[in-house]
Amino acid sequence: MTGYAVATRETSAGALTIELRSVNSRFLDLQFRINDELRSLEPMLREAIMGRLTRGKVECRVSFGRKAAAAGNALNHALVASLSSLQAEVQKLLPAAAPMTVNEVLRWPGVIEEAELGPDTLQAEAAAAMAAALDTFIESRHREGAALQAMLESRIADMEAIVARIAPLVPQAIAQFQQKATERMMEALGLAAAAGTGAAPTITREEALDRIRQEVTLYGIRIDVAEELTRLSTHLDETRHILKKGGQVGKRLDFMMQELNREANTLGSKAALKELSDASMALKLLIEQMREQVQNLE
Repeated sequence: MTGYAVATRETSAGALTIELRSVNSRFLDLQFRINDELRSLEPMLREAIMGRLTRGKVECRVSFGRKAAAAGNALNHALVASLSSLQAEVQKLLPAAAPMTVNEVLRWPGVIEEAELGPDTLQAEAAAAMAAALDTFIESRHREGAALQAMLESRIADMEAIVARIAPLVPQAIAQFQQKATERMMEALGLAAAAGTGAAPTITREEALDRIRQEVTLYGIRIDVAEELTRLSTHLDETRHILKKGGQVGKRLDFMMQELNREANTLGSKAALKELSDASMALKLLIEQMREQVQNLE
């Protein structure tokens, strides 16, 4: 799942900022963007992330913005005195040289002694910032997860409606086939003509009806999709149960998508009616839409 969070800790020396970004990945892949002066924080930050996240390509950026004039800053009197002495010597050699301005002196490296954070304080501040960032990060994932759950449940409801709509079609198709088969068999075997002329038919009516029943039975077996519809309903119920139960559902839902797709394919291969073929295509489209989103879930 995607996610984003940023947390900042204000210290006496400046602001420590931790930023987290992630995109979907089957495994946990961590990448750090840290200045060399903060590189010692990486093991602790890595451990904190691994303790709360299990999947995703996560990028962690750590930066430290020093204050321009922190309360703990002090003037380096020795360095200022040294600059003054050096300036006097230069002006003896170059009388026309302009003296340094106050701004130039203050911007000289080391003139302002900046407040520094000790290693222990830096670790504590970084740990607090990471904890806050992870809290926000996980909350953003939960919001996205809730939206994905609503979408998946909507697709499940659509598939349940399709299953309910096509369930009565097979008995209707068998009844229509039986009626047409009876008419054709009677005509082909001459029973209808024999009945009108009084001539003896080639086979008896009972024999013809028995052959019709055999044909209807074979046709019913060939197009029967009751088992597939039952399994589809069972898989949809289980998918809904997994979503409501929560937790790490990604792999389980991915497996359910495979099972749903298998039943939809079987339904399409046995479709003797246009309505069943259309239903199979609609089911596979909904399943594919779900599969794309399931890949984003842990």
